[in-house]
Amino acid sequence: MNDVTGMPQTAVVLGGGSEIARAVLVALARHRLRRVVLTGPTAASLEATAAAAAHAGVEAEVVVHDLTDVAGIDALVRQAGDRLGTIDLVLVAAGRLGTARLDELDATTVAALAGANFAGPAAALVAFAKALAAQGGGRLVVLSSAAGYRVRKANFVYGAAKAGLDGLAQGLRDALEGTGVGVTIVRPGFVRSRMTSGMAPAPMASDPEDVAAAVVAGIERRAEVVWVPSTLGPVLFALRLLPSSLWRRLPG
Repeated sequence: MNDVTGMPQTAVVLGGGSEIARAVLVALARHRLRRVVLTGPTAASLEATAAAAAHAGVEAEVVVHDLTDVAGIDALVRQAGDRLGTIDLVLVAAGRLGTARLDELDATTVAALAGANFAGPAAALVAFAKALAAQGGGRLVVLSSAAGYRVRKANFVYGAAKAGLDGLAQGLRDALEGTGVGVTIVRPGFVRSRMTSGMAPAPMASDPEDVAAAVVAGIERRAEVVWVPSTLGPVLFALRLLPSSLWRRLPG
């Protein structure tokens, strides 16, 4: 169960092979996280995260599962519950950037990106929310994106999917009122990582460790929304008011 400060001692990470997920686990290990179940589609990346977690003093178990296999999500929830008992935290860090080049997009590619960034994570998010509500508490931390706040042409498929996940998390937070389950939505800007390798960093770029520090701080104060960096929220709020004719001229 959560310790006296409200920090998790057990966690499930969806998308456990990501660099952000790895950084979050290492940061939470300093706050008494002790056991974690890591899920994702690739065993090698999960094992790398498990090794980093173990080095930080966290006992990690790996469950290879692609969230786009929605038929297996209920079994994944049961398996995580069996291994951890009480689940204090569910971190949703699954997703992939893909492309926004029209000449590279076809129906299959768009559907796959929508599944990886919205449909699969959304299905898992609701399933784990029901499990946490049944046990009487816990926290869901959803890695959304600034890209979903107002979708841009530079990453419109990814941004649209993240906008959907962000909206679902907002509605789910309201639906969970009174259950003891909290929802924290994290909206990072450009993060220097494998996913953005080869891309020129956008203004106000951050590193996985910056996101991890913001996530831990958000959990501590039971925040509903966390921007990374914190100054990004007001900037995007102002940019969101731009007319479309100006918005579409912003550099990619």
